[in-house]
Amino acid sequence: MDIQTNWTEIRTHFNKCFRTNFHVSIASVDKDDNPTVTPIGSLFLNSNQTGFYFEKFPTKLPTNSKDHKNICILGVNSNTFFWLTSLFKGKFESYPAIKLYGQLGDKRKATDIEIKRLNKRMRTTKWLKGNNYLWGKMEFVREITFTKAEKINLGKMTENL
Repeated sequence: MDIQTNWTEIRTHFNKCFRTNFHVSIASVDKDDNPTVTPIGSLFLNSNQTGFYFEKFPTKLPTNSKDHKNICILGVNSNTFFWLTSLFKGKFESYPAIKLYGQLGDKRKATDIEIKRLNKRMRTTKWLKGNNYLWGKMEFVREITFTKAEKINLGKMTENL
């Protein structure tokens, strides 16, 4: 999967993943070379093979980035109808999962545009009690530069993609 050619499809896929999971999984490696996975509910992909996430709760990703900047992000479309339809047809019409590889960049103050993107995404849960706790006062983002994308291979079910 070419990251530049397929970037629009990749962005669409990750938007679907967020709607069905409310998070993606980011894998990193600690200073002792142990892998770890962190759920992130605020990943945004830009139009140029870059992205960012709001860094309010993660502790391992920032610590791990001091020694190992490389990460892998897994986005799975967990929509029940998507999976049942695909299982019925014997094939997926779009990617069930994609991995993005990249490097963590600097932590910095979020821009007004980035905060607006977050607020737009979270508007459907704005009235819920936990919304403000999880997504209120998001001030800092961590930049990500992506270098490679990989579709998940599920044999015959994904051979047409």
